Amino acid sequence: MSYTALYRKFRPDNFDDVKGQDHIVTTLTNQIKANRIGHAYLFCGTRGTGKTTVAKILAKAVNCQHPVNGSPCGECEMCKAIQAGTSMNVIEIDAASNNGVDNIREIREEVAYRPTEGNYKVYIIDEVHMLSTGAFNALLKTLEEPPSYVIFILATTEAHKIPITILSRCQRYDFHRISIDTIAARLDELLKIENVEAEEKAVRYVAKAGDGSMRDALSLLDQCIAFYLGQTLTYDKVLEVLGAVDTEVFSKLLRQVLKGDVTSAIRTLEDLIIGGRELGQFVGDFTWYMRNLLLVKTSENPEEAIDVSSENLKLLQEESEMVDVETLMRYIRIFSDLSSQIRYSTQKRVLVEIALIKLCRPAMETNLDSVLDRLRVLEQRMDERPVQQVIVQQGSSGAVSGGVDAGMAAPKAAAPVKAAPEDLQKIVASWRVIVGQTSGIFKQMLQKAIPKYNGETGEPVLYVEFQDFLGKTYVDNPEAENELKSIIAAQTGKSVELKMVVAKEHHHTNLAQVTVDQAIRENIHMDVVVEEDPDDPEE
Repeated sequence: MSYTALYRKFRPDNFDDVKGQDHIVTTLTNQIKANRIGHAYLFCGTRGTGKTTVAKILAKAVNCQHPVNGSPCGECEMCKAIQAGTSMNVIEIDAASNNGVDNIREIREEVAYRPTEGNYKVYIIDEVHMLSTGAFNALLKTLEEPPSYVIFILATTEAHKIPITILSRCQRYDFHRISIDTIAARLDELLKIENVEAEEKAVRYVAKAGDGSMRDALSLLDQCIAFYLGQTLTYDKVLEVLGAVDTEVFSKLLRQVLKGDVTSAIRTLEDLIIGGRELGQFVGDFTWYMRNLLLVKTSENPEEAIDVSSENLKLLQEESEMVDVETLMRYIRIFSDLSSQIRYSTQKRVLVEIALIKLCRPAMETNLDSVLDRLRVLEQRMDERPVQQVIVQQGSSGAVSGGVDAGMAAPKAAAPVKAAPEDLQKIVASWRVIVGQTSGIFKQMLQKAIPKYNGETGEPVLYVEFQDFLGKTYVDNPEAENELKSIIAAQTGKSVELKMVVAKEHHHTNLAQVTVDQAIRENIHMDVVVEEDPDDPEE
């Protein structure tokens, strides 16, 4: 006897075996038990969620001679005939290949004849959205007022293509995507019947790859079992058969991207290609991986938001601390665009490599999220050069201000010491941190502003030069000035004289920008060479 595919062999033959569609099963069984059977049903939902299966079970149930709690008994002659496909009472029509007016006219002529046995003639029209406009119009009257012994069950994956006149004549049931837990439980059940051993992790990955479709998951499982016939089905074997990539590789790749290490990222991709991984699958899985990271970073209860093991959740939480939300959004956008391009491309590898380079080099793009990523890279490089640690005050080995000996404990000051000219460089060095503690529109204005000082006199006055004319609001604004002064005092321990001006509108012609390398040279009396090459991996 020829082999039967798993999804056909284990197709449910009663309502109890239907998984993940409890809301539909309960409604239909109650209708059958109460004898409140409708004349037209519309089953909508994605592929492999059970539309045709439920339609056949419903056809058996309404004709069953001994129904059990609204489900067909499976033992009577009618149930056996419908199950074997030999009953004249159940007519299945594929609307994709029978979509003309003549095909519907044949149905209209046939419904005039009562069933030779059983209670109902059931017409199951699959992919009903493929019917032509004329065919839909021909179906309207029959669908609205069919004979009492006729039931129409229309099934479709694209309900939006069905005319409203048809929709209004049917009871509509939406089939949900089946959850990973439900699919995995069903796969476990069938594997025991087939006497196949499999790791739990492997079964869950197959369930996830099914993308809400029980039929797709069963087909993938069938493929994996066939490849490793007689062997225990492991997670690694499933990855190999499906051309998928392990999450450890995604973790490694993400860290390389965050470092801007193009060479290592391309080398990792090369290893995947040599290993036979399918690039379209890789793009989809990496996008899903970053989506999980985003949910972990933004959700209050990440364990409920994503379906991963506790070990993987811990790793995701660790990695989510390495990247900000805006950067993740940019990465997801680039790979989402890539997934639609790669489907029909003959140069898939080139497209993936370009996408990885874009992730590593945000300067290649000019949109807002890439600018934020460029700022992240610059901040990372600044952190790798701890400027504030090498800035030391002159005369630190001598007496401290106020004539107090260096070895004696300094008395608690009632107010911060007034900032000296050299302290302005310290303030500028931690300017980003200071601005980050402000709020609202004032913070937005300060993020664009440039801290300056008088280059000629060197007076200890910090000038905040707004680059946006909207900064006028904060010039001579005592509340804003006091807020910024208090933050600077808390951050640096110095009180500073502050003046806020607007670029191109003030009369201070001698203002100069304080640079970090200037602060270092003035305090340690040596030339400091600052690398200018942005592509230098040592930075």
